[in-house]
Amino acid sequence: MTTALRSTLLSRRDLQFLLHEWLGVEDLPEYGEVLELAERIATDQFATHNREADENEPHVGEDGTVQLVDGVAEALAVFHESGMGGAGMPEEVGGMGLPSTVSMAAFAYFQAANVGTAAYPMLTTAAANLLLQHGSQEQIENWAAPMVEGRFSGTMCLSEPQAGSSLSDITTRAEPQDDGTYRVTGSKMWISGGEHELAENIVHLVLTKIPGGPAGVKGISLMLVPRYLDGEPNGVVLAGLNHKMGYRGTVNTVLSFEGATGYLVGEPHRGLAYMFAMMNEARVGVGLGATAVGYTGYLKSLQYARERPQGRPIQSKDPAEPQVPIVEHADVKRMLLAQKSYVEGALALILYCSKLV
Repeated sequence: MTTALRSTLLSRRDLQFLLHEWLGVEDLPEYGEVLELAERIATDQFATHNREADENEPHVGEDGTVQLVDGVAEALAVFHESGMGGAGMPEEVGGMGLPSTVSMAAFAYFQAANVGTAAYPMLTTAAANLLLQHGSQEQIENWAAPMVEGRFSGTMCLSEPQAGSSLSDITTRAEPQDDGTYRVTGSKMWISGGEHELAENIVHLVLTKIPGGPAGVKGISLMLVPRYLDGEPNGVVLAGLNHKMGYRGTVNTVLSFEGATGYLVGEPHRGLAYMFAMMNEARVGVGLGATAVGYTGYLKSLQYARERPQGRPIQSKDPAEPQVPIVEHADVKRMLLAQKSYVEGALALILYCSKLV
């Protein structure tokens, strides 16, 4: 990709200023190299299929698997090989151990380049972080560590067709088994990244009800349900695809859990509290995505305004005088400054929220 395109993803100078001067992040030269690496991979691997993915939504192929545009798998492979998937994860599970503010600033480049493809590692990182906080050591080793490596991906399964966002009305059941596992049955709706061939396995974090538990949200438990178990399908069936606004390159699914084997995360009936760890991280990630798309839009607008000649200064009366770039017109300057104010303010807010998380 050209240098011009690279300069219109995000402003590294603005990111470094916010990290160092506003948020007090130290060791900036080292972190600057991380931002440079993120910018390069985002430009060369993610931006190249952004338009194609936006114009061609995921669909189910003749072989029954979800089909994505070329470039998605390759981009994510480079992303994980570089270590970016574990940028903000602890070193003991294979991550870089960077501050969350730095890892989120780096991830903004991928969202600016291709927010649809960037959604897969965003969800995976959030799922892995949930397990690091609330999972058992065995769950961390067997499921979170492979997600940091990029071998597994992760999802959050909350809503159901009949319940929508009213989680107290979910009906997905988790029946206890003699071996300590659970048999999960039910349907989940609007599950981003719920089915694809981008990873060896997909780790679904599923809100369920254990029979005999309290009514409403106080009776929600969290289950870890893998797509495959010991290399075999685990009763997680793709029931349909949804259209996804904005993140059109991200597959969004209806999943049917047909007696799938699940593992309880944490204690029974505390599932919603655990899930908020992932939900809050995803909220920051979605906000960062909106900011990144707005930011690259502003930089592209600015570049265009500097290159596009039209009209002459208002005081000019000579029609033979050369036209000026539209950036010199007062109303265009006003609109560009409005964009700049929105995106720089949003970026500062999101990095601050990342620091709080």
